[in-house]
Amino acid sequence: MEFNMNVARNVEQASLYFPEKPALIFEGRTYMNEELNNQVNRLANAMKALGVEKGDRVALFLPNIPAFIICYFAAQKLGAIAVSINAMSKKKEVQFMVSDSGCKMLFTTSALREEVPADELPTLKQIIIAEGEAGNDLDFNGLMAKADANFRCSDMDPLDPAAILYTSGTTGFPKGAVLTQMNIVSNSLSSANHSGVSPEDRGLLFLPLFHCFGQNFIMNAAFSKCAALVLHRRFEPGPVLDAMVSHRVTMLFAVPTIYIHFLNMDTSRYDLSSLRYCFTAAATMPRETALQWKEKFGMPTHEGYGLTECSPFCTYNHNYRYKHGSIGTPIENVDVMIADEEGNELPSGETGEIIIRGPNVMKGYWGNSEATEEAIRNGWLRSGDIGTMDEEGYFFITDRVKDMINAAGFNVYPNEVEQVIYQHPSVQEVAVYGAADPIRGETVHASIVLKQGMTATEESIIEFCKSNMAVYKVPRKVVFTDQLPKSATGKILKRVLRRDK
Repeated sequence: MEFNMNVARNVEQASLYFPEKPALIFEGRTYMNEELNNQVNRLANAMKALGVEKGDRVALFLPNIPAFIICYFAAQKLGAIAVSINAMSKKKEVQFMVSDSGCKMLFTTSALREEVPADELPTLKQIIIAEGEAGNDLDFNGLMAKADANFRCSDMDPLDPAAILYTSGTTGFPKGAVLTQMNIVSNSLSSANHSGVSPEDRGLLFLPLFHCFGQNFIMNAAFSKCAALVLHRRFEPGPVLDAMVSHRVTMLFAVPTIYIHFLNMDTSRYDLSSLRYCFTAAATMPRETALQWKEKFGMPTHEGYGLTECSPFCTYNHNYRYKHGSIGTPIENVDVMIADEEGNELPSGETGEIIIRGPNVMKGYWGNSEATEEAIRNGWLRSGDIGTMDEEGYFFITDRVKDMINAAGFNVYPNEVEQVIYQHPSVQEVAVYGAADPIRGETVHASIVLKQGMTATEESIIEFCKSNMAVYKVPRKVVFTDQLPKSATGKILKRVLRRDK
């Protein structure tokens, strides 16, 4: 029996059942479900008239603005493939991703247009400006104004590609993870089910939409349950807190560094009584931070684990019982295990690589069969994360394979050292990483941001570590800094710290 699906049906569903309910709130403008669906339809018709067909790649080089969401779902309705490009990308990076995926159309803003080298992109037929003056390019609003507001979703095979999201490219060029309709539809529903999203919810979305966390776990999960989104261009503490109050936000999605930021602010003047659910992912939540958050706000930080290649959701830590420091148990319909280098399952308590199998695992890397075969072996995706599983089936991340430090033959897992340093009363943020050493191979280094008004010395941090861990794990060098380098999602970039040594 033929089975069809399309992630854009979520927008149609919300328009049908809740036409006058808010779908999207952005900078003082509210889009109702019916209005949002009509705008998506208009753009889908305009794109079709410009020659976009099923399977064509459409680049979204956009910040967090409503146009991103409209463009994404218009592409889905047509059966095209949405290619997300980091809005902080520069000309050479844009050129690589657009060329690698063979995009026919690109949406951007006038502010970002200078980073699009149109003369070097032979597959690109149209550039559409979604914000600002269009100049010699096509105007987003002008196209929409002339188009019909009726369009029915294309029927797509579950294995048809729906989106390409490029990995950060920590080694070599970035790779385009191809997510299918089934990947996104199943994972969005799982995200919504596990976190309990309902039509009454209002979720906060300041994490980048070009990232899998923002795009699928927040945006697509919300639309799958007809919930509303309160969208922000970026994370700014004051405006975000104001929006949480004025729009009665019920769900907060963030990364550990943002929770740390809120904990170090005076939030007493904000009425956050509407907030019922807090979620963290993208990096391990420090135990001390989770405990402080619950003490201050009276609710836990629900924790999940995933990666772009898994659409991204894999495990969840609050289905039945919460365990501090754990990434939880596998989500519905997904298998996770700890494996050795050959892919053989290891018993509970032993350390190995986390591998994943299920409907969330990507189809592969766009145009890169060699990288695909390296990443997916016998149906199991190799995550690149080192971890363990306890007797109750809860998983724990020890570290990234690439982040592990080999100090004179001893394996040091930075996360373990960081968890200890976070217990120091003066420490706000810490990143532990390996630095090359001619004798030991690598030595342990730590970069630390101190809490405002607090002091510490390199010697005091080292002594604190010596009192709480084996000597080979203790940092040989401690650097104090005003801020740590972070990605667009707030993840600490240890490769930058290693590079600067």
